[in-house]
Amino acid sequence: MPRRPTASRGKSLFGDAAPEPKPATVAYRANIDGGSRGNPGPAAYGVIIRDGKGEVVAKLKKYIGRMSNNVAEYCGLIAALDYAESHSVKAIRIESDSELLVKQMRGLYKVKSEDLRPLFERAQKMSKAFESFRIEHVYREQNREADALANEAMDEVEAKVPGTPVAKKTESASPKKSEPASSKSEASSSKPEPRKIQARFRGGVLYLLEDVELPDGMVVDVSIHLRPKPVV
Repeated sequence: MPRRPTASRGKSLFGDAAPEPKPATVAYRANIDGGSRGNPGPAAYGVIIRDGKGEVVAKLKKYIGRMSNNVAEYCGLIAALDYAESHSVKAIRIESDSELLVKQMRGLYKVKSEDLRPLFERAQKMSKAFESFRIEHVYREQNREADALANEAMDEVEAKVPGTPVAKKTESASPKKSEPASSKSEASSSKPEPRKIQARFRGGVLYLLEDVELPDGMVVDVSIHLRPKPVV
């Protein structure tokens, strides 16, 4: 009886075998929160990121200026996605106590706000770069750490920006002669030179590139000068 060739026998044993399944990618988990004192008012976000073992690998917080709480929520989401992408995370699960943000990202709510639309579009684009992306709503009690970070960021800025100082009056021991009216008017009309600060516009938010100490609620003028992008 002729023997079956070795190659044929090997093929029958292993050729039709199903490939071994790849191990599932372990997802990172990010708790995000954004807050605003005044809405709009001084705003910041906080982010806690844990790896697949549940260990905290990053704590992010940032003051973003005078914004609404919904803008702060989206800035926190984008910060979490940016961290995950820059650290080669393949799967991520977002947890937020903002029902609006979660349902907008899931396509259940429309984005009607012009302030939120560019942030929403950016977050959607970033989320598609992951092998697995999930976003879930959690109660505020489950999001305390991220909320605490956002409040820390706002507290730190408010601590650096006390109320507008009142100029102190000094009195001399001996009276002085009255100054001419012209010199008084010139002194009272003198104003400090305006300070120029560079800023970067990204995702619907204008980020100052320098730390500026301003009283809460101060209104500033912004002059925009577009710079051409460098040719690569």
